[in-house]
Amino acid sequence: MTTIMGLELSGRLAVLVGGGDVAGRRLRRLLEGGAQVRLVAPDLAEGTAELAAHHHVEWVRDRFRPAHLEGAWLAHTATGDRTADAAVVAACDAARIWCVNAGSGAHGSARFTAETRSDDVQIGVVSASGVDPRRSGRLRDAIAARLREGTLPVRRVREGAGSVHLVGGGPGPEDLITVRGRRLIAEADVIVHDRLGPTGVLTELEPGVEVIDVGKAPGRHTMTQEQIGRVLVDRARAGARVVRLKGGDPFVYGRGGEEVAACLKAGVPIEVVPGISSVIAVPQAAGIPVTHRGVAGAVHVVNGQDEVTAATVSALNDAATTVIVIMGVSAIGRFTAAALKSGTDPRRPVAFIENGHSPAQRTIRTTLGEAADDAARHALRNPSVIVIGEVARADLLLPVSDLALERA
Repeated sequence: MTTIMGLELSGRLAVLVGGGDVAGRRLRRLLEGGAQVRLVAPDLAEGTAELAAHHHVEWVRDRFRPAHLEGAWLAHTATGDRTADAAVVAACDAARIWCVNAGSGAHGSARFTAETRSDDVQIGVVSASGVDPRRSGRLRDAIAARLREGTLPVRRVREGAGSVHLVGGGPGPEDLITVRGRRLIAEADVIVHDRLGPTGVLTELEPGVEVIDVGKAPGRHTMTQEQIGRVLVDRARAGARVVRLKGGDPFVYGRGGEEVAACLKAGVPIEVVPGISSVIAVPQAAGIPVTHRGVAGAVHVVNGQDEVTAATVSALNDAATTVIVIMGVSAIGRFTAAALKSGTDPRRPVAFIENGHSPAQRTIRTTLGEAADDAARHALRNPSVIVIGEVARADLLLPVSDLALERA
């Protein structure tokens, strides 16, 4: 019967016998565990030699003798020769040193597990009776997949130092958040979230997770930006792992920089996890590439709540530049008026994508000269992304053979 336990190898001597590729892989694992390694082999494979040299491993250029075990806490034999491996195991048994036998796991006194890691959690799988590495590997892979999806209870129970993770949640659907973002949400003690983004993941949280809604909407600001920063700092200082969940990417009109600055000023560790920005993802959901070879090679992004600057007018006048306006439905009249006044072609294509990446998504295509009237006629609302430029043409991606049908 096999018993699983964690070994603290940091700074302790482990003897590895063998110099081939298998020994090289086991050498890497021992080094990752912090072991001080004595490598015993007459010759080394190229990769094993490079790894040993890089980490200043003690190399005994000789065939194994029991004296090589002196001072060892653990031994590992990977010679590729069953007789030689058996001799190492026998010497270890006599010296009462645990020994892993790479060639025959059943004939060693210790075994490595099929291992996976998730942040500070290390998980190993091993068969309790008999050696079955394929079964252990399949179970390990299944657990690793669940960890990546954030569907296992991995929240820290014992108190530790608090931290903040600023996670970009993407344009809305839960399956468009990054693997790292999903895992951090599963590990969090506190979630501070906005109105937009993958709020569906909040239904999957463990009981006891504190969820704080700080979403802003026209006429409704639950908290000021300064108050949000204080919440992040206070919860982290209390020892919580805080996830600040935002829609899109935190650093693209997400005010993420202000929240990072607040945490750094308070001495609170913070990590930023990027997300898929709606600037690119929402047009993509409508079949619109923001750049297209031979059509548009530059992108100008602007917040619809801002004033129309000279740089934006210049971009609107450049046929090779795509202009993206986010949250700008109510301001489209200002943009079109400024563009038309400067001489922009009123026939320039425009696309409104409302509620992108959701069941309520709709796309309205028009022109610069008609955009303001069409927005009112279709009662368009935010959240919307407006694409202005040749890439917004409805026939841009159609095969030539389909153009006649499209225009018929």
